[in-house]
Formats: sequence, structure tokens, C-alpha cells
Amino acid sequence: MVDGLDNVVFVTEDRPEDGSLDLLGLYDGVALTERGTYGFGELPDRIILYREPHLAAVDTEDELRDEIHVTLVHEIAHFYGIDDAQLHELGWA
Repeated sequence: MVDGLDNVVFVTEDRPEDGSLDLLGLYDGVALTERGTYGFGELPDRIILYREPHLAAVDTEDELRDEIHVTLVHEIAHFYGIDDAQLHELGWA
């Protein structure tokens, strides 16, 4: 899943812009399935993990690792054009 990532950066921020604790991560970019001509000067897509919502959602370090893993899989899937409904069917939403 990671080998196909191109022009993507991973970022950690404290919270989403709205300050909520509801969002664990965000894919900010154009999915592979929606790209036309690409690769000449575009800024990298971003996968953002929100630190405080993750910490609020878990009680242990092991749970934190698991939640980060699920969030990364979820957001990377968006890079590949997999939407939330498909992720839910696959058990990743």
C-alpha cells in the first residue's frame, strides 16, 4: 500500500482547524482515480494525523498504535480513490 505513494507527505497536527476531537485524520489531495496530468510542479498531497483526537480516543499506548494504524490505512486508501463507503465495507471505517 505504501510503495505506490507518490508526492505525499505525512503531517501531524494537534487538532483539525475547527478544534474538534472528532476527526482523527485527513487526506488532503487529489486521489489517483481523479488525476489527469500530474507530476509537474504540484504541491504534495498531505495525509494529516491529529494528535489530540487520537490521544482522547484511547486509554493505552497499544490502543494508540492500533488507532494510528487504522487511521493511516484509511487516509492512504483515500489517496488510492477508495471512499468511506468502500472502507466501511472493508472494515476500515
